[in-house]
Order: sequence, then C-alpha cells, then structure tokens
Amino acid sequence: MRSLIKVFPLFMLLLSFPLFAQEPVVGVDDPESLFVDDDPVKHRNKQATLHIMRELLQCNQWSRAGEWLTDAYIQHNPNAASGLDGVIFFFTQVLGAQPIEECDELTTEITAVMADDDYVTVLWPRTYDHPNEPGETYSTSWFDTWRFVDGKADEHWDPATIAPAP
Repeated sequence: MRSLIKVFPLFMLLLSFPLFAQEPVVGVDDPESLFVDDDPVKHRNKQATLHIMRELLQCNQWSRAGEWLTDAYIQHNPNAASGLDGVIFFFTQVLGAQPIEECDELTTEITAVMADDDYVTVLWPRTYDHPNEPGETYSTSWFDTWRFVDGKADEHWDPATIAPAP
C-alpha cells in the first residue's frame, strides 16, 4: 500500500500532461524594428536579412536575389541546391512562387532577430496541424540563419527536412 501511495501522485501527474497547454509563439507588432543594430556591420547584415525576408521570402521577387545573396550561396536546406541559381530555381520553379510587386513592408510575423559576428538569425512563429488531434493545430517556431560576406548572405541554415514527393 505504501508504494502505491508513492506512485499514485506520479501517475496522476503523467495523466495530466495533456491538460498543460503550451504558450503560442507570437510575433512583435513592428517586425521591421528588429532589423536594426548600433553596430554598423550587424546593422548592414540585419538590413540585408530584412530584404531577404521581405522582398524574397514574402514577396517572391527572386529576380532581385543577387542584391542580397552571393553567387556561391551555400544552402543547408535539403530541398534546395546551393548557389544563387539553385535557390532561385527552387523558389520559382519547384515551389512556383509568383512575384508580388507591391512589397512596402514586412508582414511576416517575426518573434526575434539576433546578430552575432557575421550571422543573423530570424525566429518566427509557425502553426502546424496537430498530428495526434485531427482538426487541431499547435504553435511552434521556425528559424532561418544566414552567414554574411560583405553584406550579402553567403550561407543559410533552417530546420527544414526533405519534402515528401508530390
């Protein structure tokens, strides 16, 4: 009986885990305000990151990619090839991204932007379908990290996995 008394609270705690709700990941009110820095090099890299997020990823203006990405652009996302041409091909041909001409402000939710040396990381909210609860979603985060050379992104990381075949 004594061992049951010791185990019962742990058992109840384990049963209550689904009752604990996570806090949703949210963006800030003014995401562009996160892309500034007092350090001139970090500021330049954050501004290039802002253009990547706004003009390329949000508005699909991939004809302008050479303004913010090097020709070598090393890609660690397993779905896109390295090189400027490889990443442009991925977004325009594989994903079929169509350019949006009006691209005045970043509307993508952003949680944080961090710069260290030649690296800039952008953290943003993501919502996915819950795999165990049909019709439900859950909140998590996504990140993109770029390494810059002379103000252009030269290398990229994110948590992407191989996309399933269509």
